[in-house]
Amino acid sequence: MKPNHLLLTVLAGGMFSACDKKENPPSNTPPPAVNAPSAPAAPSAPAATPNPEFRKLPGKWQRPDGGYVIEIKAVDEQSGKMDAAYFNPQPINVAKAMATRDGTTTRVFIELRGTNYPGSTYTLAYNPTTDQLQGIYFQAAMNQQFEVIFQRLK
Repeated sequence: MKPNHLLLTVLAGGMFSACDKKENPPSNTPPPAVNAPSAPAAPSAPAATPNPEFRKLPGKWQRPDGGYVIEIKAVDEQSGKMDAAYFNPQPINVAKAMATRDGTTTRVFIELRGTNYPGSTYTLAYNPTTDQLQGIYFQAAMNQQFEVIFQRLK
């Protein structure tokens, strides 16, 4: 075969084989999933443990240095969320009230939001020996901290 004929034969064969190929029309179907190893399931959060120590907190508590009163109406033993009110002597809005445990210590956090109380907080610890709440009052409007004690009203 002459080189020109060989070239024509190869080109013609390539053209015919290209015509036989059928292209798949585009599809909206996603490609098949690849069998990848599945990730382990995320562990679920452990259920909160009820805290019987929170049962000691409900009641009315008064600061001996004034008419300031915290009334703890209820404490959720699992979440620590408190239903609480604050009086000086009129009610001041309680934005947040929580009880927590830090080792063997029961702690109380109360955030106030009201006129003259823009984010003032009480961070207290319950003393079971004296049945008192002791800690720090942060007066946000003055940016000052004061050591405070609350005694249970009988």
